[in-house]
Formats: sequence, structure tokens, C-alpha cells
Amino acid sequence: MKDKKPKNVFREGAISHEFIGNSIYKHQSKTSIGAHNIFLGQVRADDVDGKTVSAIEYTAYEDMANQKFHDIREATFEKFDLTCMHIYHSLGTVKAGEICLFVFVSAPHRKVVFEALEYVVEEIKANVPVFGKEIFEDESHQWKVNN
Repeated sequence: MKDKKPKNVFREGAISHEFIGNSIYKHQSKTSIGAHNIFLGQVRADDVDGKTVSAIEYTAYEDMANQKFHDIREATFEKFDLTCMHIYHSLGTVKAGEICLFVFVSAPHRKVVFEALEYVVEEIKANVPVFGKEIFEDESHQWKVNN
């Protein structure tokens, strides 16, 4: 279901398991869907030069990022036979172990959801201006490099 204008995909703080579960639950009434696939991006407690990441503080050029998310969404619907797609990304501080990115795709058949989900996540990582500042346990920080 294509949108006319970019919608805000950002959520303040971590994306809760209640929000994720409720998003999935709401799709039970859409009986033409035969498959869902989800990607949950979780903050890792990486070890960087002997220091452990305790959180990531996300910032973004929100208008530009929302436009990029919109463009990715439109391109995905052009490329794949999806019923619906949802993207949510955190802003602010997200602790290690918490969810910062939730992508949810649905389609009549299973094969397309695997292909579409990989495409969407790779496009987000490559093209959306969201920045993560890794906060270490000693409260020092560094800017994260996407990989």
C-alpha cells in the first residue's frame, strides 16, 4: 500500500517487544497475506579497542531520512509483490541488547518476503542518513561506521 508522502518512521528510544508484537498481531485480519518476514536490528555490546559499547545514540537528518525511507519503500513495492511493509528506526539512546530497527514485510507467498526484506535492509544501511554515536561503558564515545 503505497503512501503519497513520506511518513515519520522514527520512534524515540528502543523499539519495544510490545510494539513489535502488536504490529504483527494487527495483520491477522489481512487474510490475503500468506507470509511475513521481520528484521530486528539490535544494539551489540561490541568490544572496540578494549572498551565495550553500552549504548548507541541515534540522530538523523529527519526530513531527508524520512524521504529516503519513502523512496526505499516505493522502490521495494515496484520490485516485489508485497501486500504491506513497515519500517521503524530509533532516535535517541538505545542500550546494548535493545532493538533499534524493525522492518516488517508481508506478501501472499513466502519467497518474496525473504528477497524483499534483504533488499530493504541493505538499502537502509547504504542510503539513509541515520548516525549512531557508540557510547562506551566509561562514557567515552565514537561515531559508528555502518557495516
